[in-house]
Amino acid sequence: MSEAKEINSGLEGVVVAETSLSMIDGQNGYLRYRGYDIDDLAQQTSFEEIMYLLWFGKLPNQGELDGLRQRLRSHRKLSPAVRKVMAELPTTGAPIDAMRAAVTAMAMEDPDERSLDAGDIQERAIRMAAAFPTMLAGYLRLREGKDVIEPSTDLGEAANFLYMLTGEKPTDLQANAFNCYLILVAEHSMNASTFSARVTFSTITDLYSAVSAALGCLKGDAHGGANARAMEMLLDIGSVNNADAYIDESLRIKRRLMGIGHRVYRTRDPRAKHLMGFSESVAEQKGDRTWHDIAARIEEITNEHEYFTERRLYPNVEFYSAPLLYTLGIPTDGMPAAFAVSRVVGWTANLMEQLQGMRLIRPQAHYTGPETAEFVPIDQRN
Repeated sequence: MSEAKEINSGLEGVVVAETSLSMIDGQNGYLRYRGYDIDDLAQQTSFEEIMYLLWFGKLPNQGELDGLRQRLRSHRKLSPAVRKVMAELPTTGAPIDAMRAAVTAMAMEDPDERSLDAGDIQERAIRMAAAFPTMLAGYLRLREGKDVIEPSTDLGEAANFLYMLTGEKPTDLQANAFNCYLILVAEHSMNASTFSARVTFSTITDLYSAVSAALGCLKGDAHGGANARAMEMLLDIGSVNNADAYIDESLRIKRRLMGIGHRVYRTRDPRAKHLMGFSESVAEQKGDRTWHDIAARIEEITNEHEYFTERRLYPNVEFYSAPLLYTLGIPTDGMPAAFAVSRVVGWTANLMEQLQGMRLIRPQAHYTGPETAEFVPIDQRN
């Protein structure tokens, strides 16, 4: 048996890389992208500006922003091969899995997929970020037997996705709400999917493989799948009048309240307040406050209940993103994929950063099996 070493199975507190992309203060509830406070960014920028900030290291001027927007719009349409792959996928699976298949198809038709030239990586990042909304909106329509809507040539990233999803130009409020959501979840330090992307990329593989690994990780209920589980919880509750009883029952049977609590934040997630505001505003505009009001009531109860306050369990980014996305027309199982529409920017920014000091990520495990075992031929085994 090998010598015992200190083990941290969740890697909590273990520093594995240096980054200039985002900074989290979990104790005080701060999040900054390249030094900029998330509150300022959420209230005053577009998602395209955040893309530029994460990829190029600074907020763009108007000419730089216009240039990026043009590049994104030129890559919104999927190739015939990728469209064919998506059209032939089963309609019973998770939308995020359809996106993984589409990413693989993109890789297979890229003749230079293995290039690690910084310019090539940057171009692929832009292509994937531009294509992700088209992939998701297209698959969601295909599985409902609806015609795929071609991307707009003049709408911004947030408004274009909602247009491709519904076939109608969104209101300014709806576009602003989704724009804010995309900004808030674009990057979040060494989260599980970003770490999986970095581990994969460290093997000197292609960008598509790293993003595909990240998509598989994001799907998990303890990560990007939490927004879908939070929405399922709201649907199970059904009415604001049932919220108190649901929480009482959850505490009794030790059922987790999805969207409450975070691995890093020991206070209210700084992104939650922005999503809460848009969740309410969009619900008002749609004329149905049901899901927002249930979420708000759950937060009221948990803010007053000693079980949650003693453990410092507060709403996280998924809690109010669930009713917001649902009211915008995104189905429950499509929510993790909607998360990926934004987070692909953070993933690729991390991989661009990783290029500067590429090293295989290869941790160790403490062996706990027998030190030696006597081999017995098969005809002599009991």
